[in-house]
Amino acid sequence: MKKLSLLALGLVFACNSYHKTVTEAAKPKPVASPVPYAESITQNDLKDHLYTYASDEFEGRETGTPGQKKAVAYIRSTYESLNIPPAQSDGDYFQKVPLEVSNVPKGNLGINDQEFELGEHVVSYSTAKGTFDQIVYAGYGIEEGAYSDYANINVTGKLVLIKAGEPKNTDGSYIISGSSEKSDWSNMSESMPKKTNLAIEKGAKGVLYYDTQNYPRFRGYFQFMKSNNSGRMQLAEDTSDETLIILDEKAATTLKSDIEEDNVPKTIVANIELDITGGNDKIDSENVVAFLKGTEKPEEYVVISSHLDHIGITGDGQINNGADDDGSGTVALLEIAQAFKKAADEGNGPKRSIVFLHVTGEEKGLLGSRYYTDVDPIFPLENTVVDLNIDMIGRIDPKYTGSRNYLYLIGSDKLSTELHNLSEEVNKKYSNIEFDYKYNDEDDPNRFYYRSDHYNFAKNNIPIIFYFNGTHADYHRPGDTPDKINYDLLENRARLIFHTAWEIANRPSRLLVDKAAD
Repeated sequence: MKKLSLLALGLVFACNSYHKTVTEAAKPKPVASPVPYAESITQNDLKDHLYTYASDEFEGRETGTPGQKKAVAYIRSTYESLNIPPAQSDGDYFQKVPLEVSNVPKGNLGINDQEFELGEHVVSYSTAKGTFDQIVYAGYGIEEGAYSDYANINVTGKLVLIKAGEPKNTDGSYIISGSSEKSDWSNMSESMPKKTNLAIEKGAKGVLYYDTQNYPRFRGYFQFMKSNNSGRMQLAEDTSDETLIILDEKAATTLKSDIEEDNVPKTIVANIELDITGGNDKIDSENVVAFLKGTEKPEEYVVISSHLDHIGITGDGQINNGADDDGSGTVALLEIAQAFKKAADEGNGPKRSIVFLHVTGEEKGLLGSRYYTDVDPIFPLENTVVDLNIDMIGRIDPKYTGSRNYLYLIGSDKLSTELHNLSEEVNKKYSNIEFDYKYNDEDDPNRFYYRSDHYNFAKNNIPIIFYFNGTHADYHRPGDTPDKINYDLLENRARLIFHTAWEIANRPSRLLVDKAAD
C-alpha cells in the first residue's frame, strides 16, 4: 500500500507540474519596467558624445565632406561597441545615398528683348539653353478630378508658364477641395515639384514658375550657394535635363502682364532666350542604420530617426558645429539605442523591432530620409509602425515663455489619434515635460511639419512625432556649440522619447492610422 500511495502521489505532483508549465507558456511575457533602462541615458554620456560629435574635428559635418565621413564613422563605431548590428542584410551599417550637386549656374533669361540676370529676378539651379518664339501659359498647372488646366492646351516640347496657388470659386472657396481649405496644390514644400512633374509628364520641355511669395526664399538660397561656391544637392535619380526657372513679379509680368488676374491657359507669343550654364558633380554620402530585432513581432518596425549632417564651414572659414542641429538628436539616438540594447541583454528586448536611422542630407532637402522611404526602404513601409524624429532637443527657444522643461511636439495627431494620446500618457507617467503644440498648427508660417525627416514617413501614411526645441540665435551659425547645450533637458527629453518608443514597441497592437496623409 505504501508503494502504491507514493506512486499515486508522484503522479498527482507530476500532473500538477505539467499543467502549470503549459499555463505559464501560454501567457505572454509581462513587459518589464522601462525605468531602469531609461535611467541609463545620462547627462554625462550625452555630453561625452556631443563634445566629440560637434567638435571642430568634424568640420561641421556637411554632406559628402571629410567631416561628414568622420561623423558616420563615429556613429558606426558606437553601434559596434554596443554590439547592435547593422540593419542591412549585407552587414553594412552604411546605406549609400547617391547624390549629385549642381555647380552654381551662371547666365541669364531673355524675355522680349529684356535680359534678366540669374539671381536677380530669376533663379535656376540647372543648365538651360535654347530659343523659343512662344510659350504655353498653363494657369495654375493643376490637374485633379474634373479640373484640368491642360484640357485645352498642348505643351509637348514647349516651355510652360505656371503660377503658384490654386483656383477659387466666385464665393471664395477652393475648387479642388470644394471648401475653404486649401489642397496640397498650395503646399509650399510640395506644390512646385508636383506642378513641375505634371508639366514634364505632359511633354513640356521646361517650366517657368511664378511664385511671388516664395521667390525671396529661392533667391536667398541661390545667393548662399553663390557666396559659398556650393551648388544645389539632390538625389542622383532626380537630376534631369528639364528646365525649371523661378520668376519674381517683375520677370513674370514682363512675360504676361496680367498673370495675377488671368487664369485661362493659352499660347503666348514671346521671344525667350535661355543662356544658363551649370553641371552636376557626384557626391558620396550615406545613411547609418542599426537594428534591434523584436522578440514577438519582429516584422513590425519602430523607426527612431535623426539627421547626422550640418552645414559645414562658411566662406570665411568658420566651422558650424551643429551641436543642437542635430548633434543633440544624434547623441540622443545613440543613448536611446544603448538603453534598448541594455534591456535586450537582460532578456527584456522590445516586442517589435527598432530601427535606429541616422540620415544624411537633411540640410540639403531631406535627401537621406527621402532615399530611405521613396527609393530603398530597408524594411517595408507597410510594416513600419511609426517614426519618432529628433531634430534639435538640446537648447531653449528664447521666445518661449513657459517652463524651461518644455518641448515642441509636431505631427503627433496628424495621422493617428492613438499615437497622440499615447504620447501624452507616457509623458504624464514618466517625464512631465510641458508639451507645446504651437508649431503643429496647420497655419503656422514656419511649416516645420514639412521641414525635417519625419515628413518623408508621414507622406507615406506612417504616424510620426517630431521632437523640437525651436530655433535660437545660434541656429545655422558658428555659435551652435556643445557648451551651450542644456544637458539636463537633453537627458529628460531623450528619456521621454525612449519611453514613447518603448510603449509603442511593446503594446499589444500596432498604432491605428485613422487619418489620411496630406
